[in-house]
Amino acid sequence: MSERKLKNILITGGCGFIGSNFINYLLGKSATGQKEFMDSAFTGRIINVDSLTYAGNPENLEEVQKEFAGSRYFFEKADITDRAKMEEIFCKYDIDTVIHFAAESHVDRSILGPEAFIKTNVMGTYVLLDVARKYWGISLENRREDVLFHHISTDEVYGSLGPTGFFKEDTPYDPRSPYSASKAASDHIAFAYYHTYGMPLTLSNCTNNYGPYQFPEKLIPLMVLNMTEGKKLPVYGKGENIRDWIYVEDHNRAVWQIVKNGKAGQKYNIGGENEWQNIRLLEKLIEITSREANLDISKVKATVTYVKDRPGHDARYAIDCSKIKKDLSWERKMTFEQGLELTVKWYLNHKDWINNIKNGSYLTWLEKNYRSR
Repeated sequence: MSERKLKNILITGGCGFIGSNFINYLLGKSATGQKEFMDSAFTGRIINVDSLTYAGNPENLEEVQKEFAGSRYFFEKADITDRAKMEEIFCKYDIDTVIHFAAESHVDRSILGPEAFIKTNVMGTYVLLDVARKYWGISLENRREDVLFHHISTDEVYGSLGPTGFFKEDTPYDPRSPYSASKAASDHIAFAYYHTYGMPLTLSNCTNNYGPYQFPEKLIPLMVLNMTEGKKLPVYGKGENIRDWIYVEDHNRAVWQIVKNGKAGQKYNIGGENEWQNIRLLEKLIEITSREANLDISKVKATVTYVKDRPGHDARYAIDCSKIKKDLSWERKMTFEQGLELTVKWYLNHKDWINNIKNGSYLTWLEKNYRSR
C-alpha cells in the first residue's frame, strides 16, 4: 500500500513519558538534541488527549506548546473512558488517526491497585475503538484505508522467557501481573475490532523504553536520582532478571513507520536487541552517574541493597524484531552506551523538572500554560 496521508492525529497519553517524546519527535523536537532522529516530516495537526494522572507532565511539551499551540498542536484534558468527551473530540478535530499510548504502566502499582489498570487499559481502549469505529463509519462492508487506529502495547503480555528464545509476533500471550493482563486484554479487544468490524488497525509490542521525561518511579531515573541523593539502590531478588532496552526515540521512529506504512491487521514487535541483567544495568548506571555527577563510586556501590523479589516477577524478556526490520526497513540508531549517557546527563541537567515532580507543582503547570482549543 502507499504511504498513509495523515492530517489530524489523536495521541492519547501525550503528556506521559513515551507519548510526549513522540509528540516532540513529530514536531521536530528532541530532548537531547539528536538530529538523526528528526525524520518524521509530519505537517498535520496533533491533538493530545491526556487526563493528567500523576505520571502525565505537561512540562514535557513546553517547547511544543509555545511554538505550535492553536496551529498544529492542541491539548484536551480528558479521560479516555469518557465516551461523550471522546465523541466530542473526534468531531471537533475530524480525527483520521489514533495513536493510543495512554495506559497505566507501573507493574508495582498494578499489584497494589489493579482497578485503575483495568479501567484505563481495558475500558479506555474499548471506548476509543468504539468511538473511532462509529465516527469513521467502519464496517466489514465499508472498509477504509484512509484512517487508522494504532494500539501501543508491551512485550510483557507474552509472559516470561527462559534463558534462550525470543518473543515473536505469534508468541502465545501469558501475562503474569495485573498490568500485563490488562494490556493483553486491550490487545485482544483491538484485534477483535479488526476481525469483527474491519477496523483499520495496527498494533506494536515494545520492550523496555528509557530516555528523557521518564517518571522517576521507573528503574533508570529512580536509580540515577537515588545516587545523587545518597539513597539506597534497591534491587529485586538477586538482580538477575533480564530486560531488553530501547531508547525512546528509536521506539517512536518505529511507531511512526508502522503508522505510515504498516499493514492493517498486523502487529509488530519493537525491540532494542539489547539484553541486560538488572544488576549489570545498575553497575553501568553507577559507573556513568558517578563519573558525570562527580560521586565517590565506592560509596555509591555500597548503597546497593537487595530486597524481596516482586510477586510474579518475569525472569527474562527478549524481542525478535525481524518483522519490522524486514517489512518496514526500521533499525534502531542509538547504541545503549550512548543512550544511557545521554539519559543520565539529561536527568542531572534537569533538576527543576525533577523538583517540580517531587513537590507536585508540575500538576498545576496546566492551569498556567495550557488552553484547550
